[in-house]
This record gives sequence, structure tokens and C-alpha cells, in this order.
Amino acid sequence: MRSVNVTMSVTLDGVVQGLGRPDEDTRGGFAHGGWGTRYQDDVMAREMAEGMSRPGDMLFGRRTWQDFTTAWGRRDDGNPFTTHLNAVTKYVASTTLKDASAWQNSVLLRGDAAETVPELKARPGNDLSVIGSASLVRALHAAGLVDRYTLLIHPLTLGTGARLFGDAPLTGFALVSCVTTTKGVLIARYDRTV
Repeated sequence: MRSVNVTMSVTLDGVVQGLGRPDEDTRGGFAHGGWGTRYQDDVMAREMAEGMSRPGDMLFGRRTWQDFTTAWGRRDDGNPFTTHLNAVTKYVASTTLKDASAWQNSVLLRGDAAETVPELKARPGNDLSVIGSASLVRALHAAGLVDRYTLLIHPLTLGTGARLFGDAPLTGFALVSCVTTTKGVLIARYDRTV
């Protein structure tokens, strides 16, 4: 059975919205977009590259997949992250998307993720990595489908914005590793225990 491994940048107060760009996700009047970029360093790059070096497929929610399609799908810049994203099989869970042909190697999982992802997990194949896709992660977590979290915990609070966990069910996790970057970000890996 495949595992679902989530990598998510989060503030100390649990905000996951708008990490990369000021215009990335302004829903609800969110005005703090781009909060994560000042925390990038060589340690974070090395840790994220290590994760990409393992074989696996990717799983996205519609919004993140569409954003990544625009940001990464048309690049040909030799960046290892670009190369990885374009080459890997990308599953996109959506109830509204009509097709996934806008980005190479993308497969549409049409319907509710709580129903389509267990079917995907049960099939033979590579483990599934989720980057971002907060709404999808909340749904997968509520359905007990997340096996590992890699949380990049940034040393700031925003006070507003979409949080990683809302009314999440009781779920136990064990810390399996933790690395501190030069900018104070904790990269903590947790495996589900319950």
C-alpha cells in the first residue's frame, strides 16, 4: 500500500496560507502572502532536495495544482525541482476540474478525495507526496489517510489566515527527525502512530 506524505510550511500559529508570493492566495482578505520566502536557506534546500530524491508520485488539490502548473509546468530552466515536478506523475484530486492535460504527467482523480485517494493508496505504485494543498490535507487528515507530515515550522505568527488543522480528529504522531535551519525554521518529520 502506498503512503501519503505531506510537506507543509506553517507558522507558529498554524497558518499555511500564501507562503510563496503576495498574490498566491488572498482569499478572505489575506494580506500576508509571501511570508515564507525570507526563511529559505541552504539547509532547507538540502532537506527538500533529499525528499525529492526518493521515488514517488505527487498528489495535489485543484488550486495548488493549477498554481504549480502556471509556476512550474512551463519552465525549462535546469532547476532540479523543476525537472522533478515536470517528470513525476501528478495526481490532482478535484470535484470541479474537467481534465488534467494542462501539465504533463498529470492524472485527474475526479470526485471527493476521501473516496478517490484510498483507492489510489490501495493500488500498487510509488508513495504519494503532497506539497501545500491545505484543503486537501485537511480532508485527507480527517479521513485518516496521512501517514507522515514534514512540517517546516516558521518562527513567526500572522494572526490571520487559513490554518493547517481546523477541527481535526484525534490522531497520534511520533517525531522521527528534526532539523533546524540557519533562519530558525524547524523541519520536523512525524509518522502517524494511531
